[in-house]
Amino acid sequence: MSSGAGYLGVTPPISTSESSPREKEVTATLMEELRRQGIFESEEESKRREIVLGRLAALVKKFVRRVSLARGLSESAANAAGGKIYTFGSYRLGVHGPGTDIDTLCVVPRHVTREDFFTVLEEMLREMEGVTVVSGVPEAYVPIITTEISGIPIDLLFAQLSLPSIPEDLDLQDDNLLKNLDDKSVRSLNGSRVINEILRLVPNVDVFRDALRCIKLWAQRRAIYSNVTGFLGGVAWAMLVARVCQLYPNAVAGAVVSRFFVIMDKWAWPQPVLLKPIEDGPLQVRVWNPKLYPQDRAHRMPIITPAYPSMCATHNVMESTHQIMKEEFQRGCNIVDQVMKGEAEWSALFVKHDFFHRYRFYLQIIASSPNFDIQNKWSGTVESKVRQLVMRLEFIDALKLAHPFIKGFDAVYYCLSEEESRAVSRGEIPDAVAKRKQEEVAGKDGVITMYTTSYFIGLSIKPKEANATGPRKLDISYPTAEFYKMVKMWDKYDESSMHIVVRHIKHTALPDYVFEPGERDVAARGKKRTRSSKASTGGDGVVSRLADTSSKDSPAPASKRSRTESQPQSQSNSVASSRPMVSPTQVLHANSTDSRAGSTALNDLPHTQASDPLTIAASA
Repeated sequence: MSSGAGYLGVTPPISTSESSPREKEVTATLMEELRRQGIFESEEESKRREIVLGRLAALVKKFVRRVSLARGLSESAANAAGGKIYTFGSYRLGVHGPGTDIDTLCVVPRHVTREDFFTVLEEMLREMEGVTVVSGVPEAYVPIITTEISGIPIDLLFAQLSLPSIPEDLDLQDDNLLKNLDDKSVRSLNGSRVINEILRLVPNVDVFRDALRCIKLWAQRRAIYSNVTGFLGGVAWAMLVARVCQLYPNAVAGAVVSRFFVIMDKWAWPQPVLLKPIEDGPLQVRVWNPKLYPQDRAHRMPIITPAYPSMCATHNVMESTHQIMKEEFQRGCNIVDQVMKGEAEWSALFVKHDFFHRYRFYLQIIASSPNFDIQNKWSGTVESKVRQLVMRLEFIDALKLAHPFIKGFDAVYYCLSEEESRAVSRGEIPDAVAKRKQEEVAGKDGVITMYTTSYFIGLSIKPKEANATGPRKLDISYPTAEFYKMVKMWDKYDESSMHIVVRHIKHTALPDYVFEPGERDVAARGKKRTRSSKASTGGDGVVSRLADTSSKDSPAPASKRSRTESQPQSQSNSVASSRPMVSPTQVLHANSTDSRAGSTALNDLPHTQASDPLTIAASA
């Protein structure tokens, strides 16, 4: 939407000049680097996506027809009832890559209910040829079915409109369609409506897409691409890039990327990012307004969706994640400045994060279950609550920052006894279990398969005060206890099949599966490795006390789950073959020489500080 003054956005452009020859040159090298990074899908995969979407569209029409007949509609009325799918997210934006999911919205007439979606359609998906995964989460904030069809992952949302039928030419941008809809349908519809508005509000869609591909890859590599853990999701990153495009409407992609980092590094948060003025509409619904709502004033990095009703896409951002993103904006700004000067290559921007080398202590949250389908939902529930644990950790005086990692790590273990399965659920993996492969237990009776998902939080501890003496205590009992309570609130929680444990580990005790092959050895080369001792505290010792809470396991109301993993392969347990044993009470040594190669960012990396006795206490 162009403003009355003839420009896109809420302010005039900063510059309408054409890009310089140098900016065009770095744009060409940027596109070469993106191709080297392998972010473009093959023509074969692109065609397969189109085929899958065609099959899904036909299935949705069949689903609506089946429900229509069951509701007593005539044959002709059932055939005319329609049913349509709309894509949104990265696929609709045109910036998806190999293996990424397709966000899809299923729009149905008023006589087809959400219950039908999670019963009739979910069952039809299970019977569909080529479908390998189907998992519905009806109680999520945005109800969703995750599925995989012919190798293409799909996230399927649902919207029931107040229409007797769904015409083929239905335009979802019509605000009147939102009338008489429940909140969940409005939220589902808004995914598609927001993406359509973003594409309409950028001056050059091709430039926007190329710049967004770059920023998306950078955010993923730097581990700041995740709405559920308190960073930014795909829509928020798209809106930031779109705003920079509005400010430089004639710039090429390389110039947009360069300006992106300069602007984001200097942005005066919590000043909101808007692509157009916030508008009123036909609904009695809440629209983002910090003058009216205290919750909206509390948003740290407000990025406001352009489709009515306008909402904050970044309400999950916390103090810690905000600080981490500000550091990454600054790092990106410095690198891109060097690129523009010819002093660095674009590849420097995409260097992998150093999360698992950065901190001295980590929290590991392990969700586990003996059932694959249950584990998908259970781990998603736990993941949705990790942010709440981080927020409570931020109130601890001795902690400078609690840094959540953006995804979980799945592993599968094959247990030959109840004792082994209980040990796995506590996060204490016996060496024999860690090394055991599926083929070794084939045909054996009594085998218990345990599925686990681990989430990690890095703990940045404040430096010890100059005049302080004796050991310090980092008491995280309250945050962990509250976290256990929250996950237990899930109405589908089953203590017998859903397990959770929170434990703290030293950076040297991180499991191998969080590292790329060879990464740990390279980082540790030339560095002294510390060793656990039995139970004493020396002058440089760190005593860590974690109450054995694993016998009390927990749940929580599931919000929209990030993409679930497909059925694990038989070798899945091998990736965690060296998972360390950690007892409820464990002595960890701090050693100022035990730093990791390549650590950057925070100036006071906890594991490179001087020796400092510290007691970490946690309990459920």
